[in-house]
Amino acid sequence: MHGLMQDWPLLVPRIIDHAADWHGEREIVTRTVEGELHRYTYAELHRRTRRLAAALERLGLKAGDRVGTLAWNGYRHLEAYFATAGTGMVLHTINPRLFADQIAYIVNHADDRVILADLATLPVLEGIADRIPGVEAVVLMTDRKHMPPTRLAVPVHCYEDLLAAEDDGFRWRSVDERDALALCYTSGTTGNPKGVLYSHRSTLLHAMVINGADAMGLTSADTVLAVVPMFHANAWCLPYTAPMAGAKLVLPGTKLDGASIHDLLETEGVTYTAAVPTVWLMLLQHLEKTGGRLSTLKRVTIGGSAVPRSMIETFEDRYGVEVFQGWGMTEMSPLGTIATMKGGMGDLSHDELLSLKTRQGRPAFSVEMKVVAPDGSAMPRDGVSFGSILVRGPGVAAGYFKGEGGDIVDGDGWLDTGDVGSLDAHGFLQITDRSKDVIKSGGEWISSIDLENIAVGHPDVAEAAVIGVRHPKWDERPLLVIVRKPGTEVSAAALLDWMAPQIAKWWLPDEVVFVDEIPHTATGKIQKTALRERFKDHVLATAGA
Repeated sequence: MHGLMQDWPLLVPRIIDHAADWHGEREIVTRTVEGELHRYTYAELHRRTRRLAAALERLGLKAGDRVGTLAWNGYRHLEAYFATAGTGMVLHTINPRLFADQIAYIVNHADDRVILADLATLPVLEGIADRIPGVEAVVLMTDRKHMPPTRLAVPVHCYEDLLAAEDDGFRWRSVDERDALALCYTSGTTGNPKGVLYSHRSTLLHAMVINGADAMGLTSADTVLAVVPMFHANAWCLPYTAPMAGAKLVLPGTKLDGASIHDLLETEGVTYTAAVPTVWLMLLQHLEKTGGRLSTLKRVTIGGSAVPRSMIETFEDRYGVEVFQGWGMTEMSPLGTIATMKGGMGDLSHDELLSLKTRQGRPAFSVEMKVVAPDGSAMPRDGVSFGSILVRGPGVAAGYFKGEGGDIVDGDGWLDTGDVGSLDAHGFLQITDRSKDVIKSGGEWISSIDLENIAVGHPDVAEAAVIGVRHPKWDERPLLVIVRKPGTEVSAAALLDWMAPQIAKWWLPDEVVFVDEIPHTATGKIQKTALRERFKDHVLATAGA
């Protein structure tokens, strides 16, 4: 049919084309891993990204190749986001907080040919170098002055030297909007981590949706502090939404303590920010201790784990900062819901509004959601009836990379999120439980079964179970429940010392309790519900730390 609109492919490089053309003077500020504060503009980002794209091709990479990044939030990492997009390559952001075996597994599973690492993550990479034979080269995201000696056997390139050898004339390669853009692995379930592959189309659509006025609502007048890590579900799309809006972007590097975050909020005039509750707990504790204020911050999105009501009250009542809780998962690009208020809520009391903000919010446009009973029937939206939360939409994964995990959606395209919750009459979601036995600590998943499997490997352990116990700072921390083998006397300290080299430091259980027996279901599985009931009032020794 003639007379329709132009065919304008939804391609991610268009975001920085737009930012450079119409917001070229807006700043990107980075607290670098090297220590300095770096400033440049969207116009400069655009030029340097083209140079990086040319450099990656000169290294022999081509469309479809996976480029791994082991890096924190900084301007060079941002350049990698768009340089891979402009060449048809796939950006694979790797979480350096995972333990070594997981990192080696996902690098190999993704078939990463080149890894871009910053100086803070270089030791992580050196620790697994002999286990990632497919990696052909490493690029250290620094300049010649800061280049360190390394123990890596593959060629190691200086990032700034690679860019200096190129010019600004690179033209974006021809890419289809349904081509792969980025790869992020989730370890929220048991077994090996699984890759979620985002396309240009899904990412651009998702970024436009969540930047709507009824969600993040960024504008060119905003200054955005992207605290959520760029290796975690594309930093909740902030590397895309901020330049899309022309907002000033502030990247904090590795320093996420309360004092460092407060310094950036104030000195850079931040108006909007987003991160997990643990970061904001540290900030609020710093403000309480120092008598500090939040003079420019207007809005904060908090997600990753449930937001305490007291945190919302403190932000809003003491500092005048509006809080919006969000919920989602890597498989959802990642935002699924956000707790912005609806029309007609103006007459609600302050207490009623706070109660709504403790919920995870309502679905953004393009996210279909339902809560179902075990028989698949939809539960009423009464805020009480709960069931499994199912989602579908253009930003929801249809399967995992390389088909891992088999079919993850049903015949109608519904993905079971693994969470259990309810919907109220306003359409607000409340997460009430998790169907998988994972622990969420500071916004990151810890697998209880992985910890159990390691613990039972100790020669003096007969059986082990791990449950999450409430923690005032980290939301949950793992409690390890142990049945000793008869005639043995392994201590808690000795067991934890034995486990420590095998896992990431932050995975290590906070405490070990010894019991005579662990309850089981009729089918022989550990009865975690009974353990949670038994230890529901247990106070960890670290709770006051």
